[in-house]
Amino acid sequence: MKIFKMSSENPDMDLISEAIDIMADGGIILYPTDTVYGLGANIFNNDAVKRIYEIKKRDASKPLSVLVQNVESLELIADLNKGSRAIVNKWLPGPFTFILNKKKIVSPYVSASAKVGVRIPDYKIATSLASLFPITTTSANLTNEDTLSNPQDILRQIGNDVDLVIDVGDLGNAKPSTVIDLSSSKPTLVRNGFDSGDDFSFFTI
Repeated sequence: MKIFKMSSENPDMDLISEAIDIMADGGIILYPTDTVYGLGANIFNNDAVKRIYEIKKRDASKPLSVLVQNVESLELIADLNKGSRAIVNKWLPGPFTFILNKKKIVSPYVSASAKVGVRIPDYKIATSLASLFPITTTSANLTNEDTLSNPQDILRQIGNDVDLVIDVGDLGNAKPSTVIDLSSSKPTLVRNGFDSGDDFSFFTI
């Protein structure tokens, strides 16, 4: 296992390229986002995706979300209509996961349903990691266990079965992304990552 110490403000792009190569070869990385640390794999490598489930001890019937570099990349894996495109363009990059109808290119190992959750974090390291292919983005924790903010604590919880850690230090009181389902005509709040109860009236076009 390699560990890359990195600045979140000024990431080492040579090390980012090495991380991409590791995922291209089927490796798993632990990496920071604008919310929490995540586990990343090339979504087109089914064996690597299956390793994510094994590391997290996650039920294979539960989907993984996908991280892409930009909206153009998002449209390669999911369908946008006029309304959902306006929402995506307004709120991304940002701490949101949008559930959309997926395209056939997305493996059932990533999501067995007709939908897929997609993220574009407001975080240069994370989006740079997805510059060649979309990657998985799922919190780096064991299923039903606490989501931790420090790579050392995370590794103590999940074990060392990752190939690379990108360590920018403790993310502090980071919260998971807010999940909004845009797969039907009316946006639906699935998970609120903000301290606003069930109110997401701020979420308008």
